[in-house]
Amino acid sequence: MNRRIALGFFVAMVLIASGFTLSFYSYNQYGEDTERVRHTYEVVGSLENILSLVKDVETGSRGYIITHDSVYLEPYQTAIALLPGRLSQLHTLMGENALQIRRIQTLDSLVGAKLEIAQMRVKTLSTDKISERKLSGEGRKRMEALRRHISVMVDTERTLMEIRNRQAARSFRNTLIIIFSLSLLTFLALVISYRLHEQELARRQRNEDQLRAYEARLKEQIRQLEASNEELERFAFVASHDLQEPLRKIQSFANLITDRYGNLFDGDSLMFMDKIVHSAERMSKLIKDLLNFSRISSHQEIFRPVALGTIIQRILDDQELRIKGLDVDVEIGELPVLDAISSQMDHLFANLISNALKFTKPDVKPLLRIQSRPVDGADYPELISGRRYFEIVVEDNGIGFDEKYLEHIFKVFQRLHGKSEFEGTGIGLAICKRVTVSHHGYITARSQPGQGTTFIVILPESQSLQDYDRSNPTETYSYSAS
Repeated sequence: MNRRIALGFFVAMVLIASGFTLSFYSYNQYGEDTERVRHTYEVVGSLENILSLVKDVETGSRGYIITHDSVYLEPYQTAIALLPGRLSQLHTLMGENALQIRRIQTLDSLVGAKLEIAQMRVKTLSTDKISERKLSGEGRKRMEALRRHISVMVDTERTLMEIRNRQAARSFRNTLIIIFSLSLLTFLALVISYRLHEQELARRQRNEDQLRAYEARLKEQIRQLEASNEELERFAFVASHDLQEPLRKIQSFANLITDRYGNLFDGDSLMFMDKIVHSAERMSKLIKDLLNFSRISSHQEIFRPVALGTIIQRILDDQELRIKGLDVDVEIGELPVLDAISSQMDHLFANLISNALKFTKPDVKPLLRIQSRPVDGADYPELISGRRYFEIVVEDNGIGFDEKYLEHIFKVFQRLHGKSEFEGTGIGLAICKRVTVSHHGYITARSQPGQGTTFIVILPESQSLQDYDRSNPTETYSYSAS
């Protein structure tokens, strides 16, 4: 509380000091603006004086040429003597104004050209009317150019003068506003600091009460979640084993019946027994896949460096007979080493490779291509910008699918083809997505019907502690009986 009171007075003192500083600065700025206005007046006066001297040269030379009276040469000679000094003074007045400095250089040339014509006419006093008219016309042209140029320079300076007048007025007005505003702010700072003390004390007490309530509620929810997770793990383990046992008996007895009494069955009976065996096998595989799916999120293993090339080679070795039987062209590029959970990488790439081998086109030699490349998280909006990832591509030339079903294929029990067309439980790609999400990565696919499928898996090169603080994207699963 003492610190807050001290802070309030400190803010008030800072505002007072700022008021003095800004007022002094504004006053100096006003003085500088006024000085610039005075300087502009001097420049305009100097330009007008130069124009007046050039007019004297023009008038004097013209009068002398017409009358041959040397009296007219007095203003002519005086103007010629004064012009260099006036031009030099104008150069000094322009200072660092680059535009006007360039215009002064042009002005020097125009004045020199005008004086050259005037001196030529005075010296020659040509009686040739044609030559005289030419010199007179050239002199008028140069005088007109000189007038226009000086007019442009004067207009520029007057524009600057108007701007500087406005700046000076604004500086003076700002000085008054600053003084008043800072005085008002100083008073308000003192009043607000007192009010903030009262509000802060009340808010702190409320926050402390809320935090205690949240802490108690959070502890209770954590306890309930831990108990729920334990129950679910026990249920998954018991259910898988208890369900597998009757399935094994169904398969065994069905096989025994077929072996012993198969010669007594007609075609329909054998077909029915075959369906019983295949349904039991499919149910057994479905239970195993569901158990694997649940274990991905319930078993928190430690991330370790995993060589994806080794993982994928082991999967290909397991699928060797199937690959040879389908005569698949396999192309494996260089694959990275990532921080990952080895068993989950097995599930991820086993399912992707199994899909590539499953959904092949008849009469077309299958292709399986796996490649990778480093990418930045900025390439994908779902990832962290500035972080290094690896993009692993699993490509095939199979039947493909319509990309409007892209989100559909990563959900549990969602199939794009009937069970009679292609085997499977509809859980494989859901496992792939859950593995990718648990590794703080991203999975998507590109495909067109009849043109093959490319699955794209993006995984971080290394896992950090911050990843565990980030909430995983919400996964939506649809459970369909079809």
